[in-house]
Amino acid sequence: MSFARVRALVVVGVLAVAAMVFVITALVQDTQGGAVNGEDCPAGAPLADVTLPDDPAEVTIKVYNGTNTAGLAEGVTNEFKNRRFTVQKPGESKTKFKGVAEIRYGPDAVGKAQLLRAYFLAQSKMAYNPKRKGALIDIIIGSQFRQLATTTEVNQSLVEVGEPTLPPGACLKPAKKDADAAS
Repeated sequence: MSFARVRALVVVGVLAVAAMVFVITALVQDTQGGAVNGEDCPAGAPLADVTLPDDPAEVTIKVYNGTNTAGLAEGVTNEFKNRRFTVQKPGESKTKFKGVAEIRYGPDAVGKAQLLRAYFLAQSKMAYNPKRKGALIDIIIGSQFRQLATTTEVNQSLVEVGEPTLPPGACLKPAKKDADAAS
């Protein structure tokens, strides 16, 4: 073996050892694991699920009519049902709403509410309540509502509004895959 080959093997060996030391150091000193799994969460803080659902059937909604237009909630409920959402019997809102729609949700439905926001082209008012239990989302249809977005418009709106963000005071709920792997 020539001197050049020996020198090349030594250099490659040193680089491989340096790379292994760098990777091991990075894994040992990683501080992001606790933040992702909610380990640094203060006691009593709600755990928010910010994952966007894969299937609209995973989203349960109840539509309320916040206008004087009779039958509006029933029509919107049927629209969501035709788009494969899980719907409950529509109702009448005690107060009238002047905007397009108000989406009321809790920590268990942050990602699902973001999906619903796209159906109103991000013109809905988002009303997060940290004390709300369950994944049911209430939608109050307002007087400025005209129609739900098309599939193409929903996809474009989802790109525009981006990933769901963690609400103030909430901690990230571990993903189902992570929770299943831990047990």
